[in-house]
Amino acid sequence: MSCGEAPRSDCVVTNQILIVAAGAAAAGFVQGLTGFVFGLVALAIWAWALEPALAAPLVVFGSIIGQLLGIKYTRAGWRGAEVAPFRIGGIAGVPLGVWLLRFLDPVVFKACVGAMLMIWCPVMLFSRNIPVITWGGRFGDACAGWVGGIMGGIGGLTGPAPILWTTLRRWDRDRQRGVLQAFNLCMHSLTMTVYIVSGTIPRESFALFWVVAPAILIPSVLGGRLYPMISDVTFRRVILGLLTASGVVLIVSSARALL
Repeated sequence: MSCGEAPRSDCVVTNQILIVAAGAAAAGFVQGLTGFVFGLVALAIWAWALEPALAAPLVVFGSIIGQLLGIKYTRAGWRGAEVAPFRIGGIAGVPLGVWLLRFLDPVVFKACVGAMLMIWCPVMLFSRNIPVITWGGRFGDACAGWVGGIMGGIGGLTGPAPILWTTLRRWDRDRQRGVLQAFNLCMHSLTMTVYIVSGTIPRESFALFWVVAPAILIPSVLGGRLYPMISDVTFRRVILGLLTASGVVLIVSSARALL
């Protein structure tokens, strides 16, 4: 029986599963290649079929799976002393983000994040001389981690703030990926724990976890194998390009929901 002949509820569920699988596969490949931005890529696709409260736990779950699969590609870049400030800031930010999730309009939140990415990332992408930040030190790292933790608690978007911060500090790809992957794994694990303890995860999410996990596996491995083949410059361009594209999609999907 075709979708047109099947009950409407069955078609909706089937379409939802296909969209979730497609978003997880695309985001898994990108995370395998870059080490992060799973949430932004996944939400760019999932926003068309999932409510924000349903998508957020899926983003966190998928990110954890992808981070675990990519550990072997970045283990050399994990520097405990450099990760610590990000983690400390993030740990302070995640509970605040989960608490704010109860009061914020997730659609407006996505629109604001999308606007920031759509404006700032192209400037960095096409600028010949990206400004280099030499101040802030570990306190600046902790602040970036804190903002990432808040955004992770709200919508699983732990990456944008630390990514932009370390890009402006001109970290090389191995250093950036290693530190941020360790940070994201910690933050997403903490966020998932808070979700479970606070009862924030909708029942529908648990069923979709079984769609996300297998959809990530092969694309994530393929992305990880491509990572050693790209240069620092290409890595930075890929990151900024993906953040820009994600910002555009977040704006469009948010506008659609608001209108």
